[in-house]
Amino acid sequence: MNHGEQGQGRGAPGTATAPDSAGTRPGVEPDAAPRQAPGRRLWDRLRRHRILAYLAIAGPGLIAANAGNDAAGIATYSSAGSQYVYRTLFFMVLVTIVLVLVQEMAVRLGTHTGKGIAALIREQFSLRMTALALFCILLANTGLVVAEFAGIGAAFELIGVSRYVVIPIFAVLLWGLVVFGSYRYAERIFLLFSLTFLAYPVAAVLAHPDWSQVASNLALPHVSTDKDFLLLGVALIGTTVSPYMQLYAAAAVVDRGAGPRDHRAARFDAISGAVFACIISIMIIIATGATIGGQGPLDSARQAAEALRPVAGPGAELLFAVGLLGASALAGAVVPLSTAYAISEAVGVERSVTRRFREAPLFLGLFTFQVILGATVALTPVNLIQLLIYTQVLQGIVAPVILIFILILANRRSVLGGAANGRAFRITATIAVAAVTAMSLLLVVQTVLGLLGWS
Repeated sequence: MNHGEQGQGRGAPGTATAPDSAGTRPGVEPDAAPRQAPGRRLWDRLRRHRILAYLAIAGPGLIAANAGNDAAGIATYSSAGSQYVYRTLFFMVLVTIVLVLVQEMAVRLGTHTGKGIAALIREQFSLRMTALALFCILLANTGLVVAEFAGIGAAFELIGVSRYVVIPIFAVLLWGLVVFGSYRYAERIFLLFSLTFLAYPVAAVLAHPDWSQVASNLALPHVSTDKDFLLLGVALIGTTVSPYMQLYAAAAVVDRGAGPRDHRAARFDAISGAVFACIISIMIIIATGATIGGQGPLDSARQAAEALRPVAGPGAELLFAVGLLGASALAGAVVPLSTAYAISEAVGVERSVTRRFREAPLFLGLFTFQVILGATVALTPVNLIQLLIYTQVLQGIVAPVILIFILILANRRSVLGGAANGRAFRITATIAVAAVTAMSLLLVVQTVLGLLGWS
C-alpha cells in the first residue's frame, strides 16, 4: 500500500544514535566498555530508545482510541457479552480493522496538511456539505458528552458518593484543566486511570470461558437479523469508530505541530492505540460473556462490574469505578474538545488548548458550553445503561457521514499529494466504510418500517 511516506524516517522523534565504529558510547574508551557482543549492545540501545520514543509520542492516536473505551463503550461491550455471550466477537474483529484504517487516515491528513478534518471539509466541499458534517458532529457529540458525565456520576455512585455532588465538581475540574492550559498533563492521568481496564484480559482468563467457542466466534460470523442484535451491532460501531475520535486525532497532531516528517511516529501511535483499545474491548466482551452471559441487557453499572469479580473479588466494584472514572473523565474532555476543534476549524478561527480565552474565544466558548450542557443533563434522572447504549447507536448512525468525508479526502492527491491512499489501501478502506454505512442504513430502515408498522 502506497501511503506516500517518503522521507518520513528522517528527523523523526526518538531516532536512536548509533554507536561509534568501536561499538561503544561516545566518550567511553573501548577498553572500558563491558565485554558484550557489539550487535547485542546495539540492539539493547535501539530497543531502549524505541520504548522511550513511544512513551514520548503516545498521544493523540492512543488517547483518541482509548477514549472510545469510555462509559458508553464499557456499557456497550458489557451488554454485548451479557446479551449475546461471544456472538459479537467476529463483528468486533471487523470493527477493529475499520478503526485502524480510519485512524491512520485521520492522522495522515493532519500531519501532511497541517489542518484538521473539519478545515479540510470546508476547503474541499460545498457550504451545504460542510454544514451537514458539522450538524452530524454536534448531534452525536452533544449526546456523548452527557453520557460521559453520567459515567462519572455512575463511577462515584458505585462507592456511595452521590452524582449530584461529583458531576458539578468534575465539570469545573475538566473545564479548568483545559482553559488554564494544564490539560496535557491531566490527559496522562486520566489515561493512567483508564488503564485499570487492563484487568479485563486477566478477568477473561480467570473467568474460564469456553475458549473453543471464543475462537469460533472470533474467526467465523455468528450474526442475527434480529433487530436487537442489529441495534447492538450499530452501537458497537458507534462506540469503537466514533467520529469524534478521528476529529480529535487529526486536530491534536496539528495542535502539537506535527508535520510530514513526524508521520511515521504519529501513524504508529494511531495504529497501536486503535489495536490496543480494541483488544481491551474484545476482552470486555469475553469477560462479561463468561461471567454473566445470557442474562440479557444490563440495567446498572454494578452488573457491568461483575465481569471483574474473577480478578478483584469483593473489590470488583471499586476497580470498575476507578476505570470508569478515568475513561469517562478522559472522554469528557476529548469529546467537547473535538467539537470545538471541528467548528473552529470550519469557521477558520484560533483553536488550541494552549491558548487563553481572549485568544480563542469561540474554541474555548464551545468547549465550555458543551461541558455545562453535558453536566446539567447528566444530573437529570436517566437510565444510565440505556442512555449510554443509545448514544452509541446515534454515533453509529452518524459515523458513516464523517468516515465518507475522511475517505474522500485521503483519496485525493490534490489534498495529500504522494501521501494519498494507494490503490490497495483505497479499495480496502472503501469496502470497510461501505460495510459500516450499510449496517447503519439497515438499522435506520428497520426502525422506520417498525414505526410504520410494517415489520
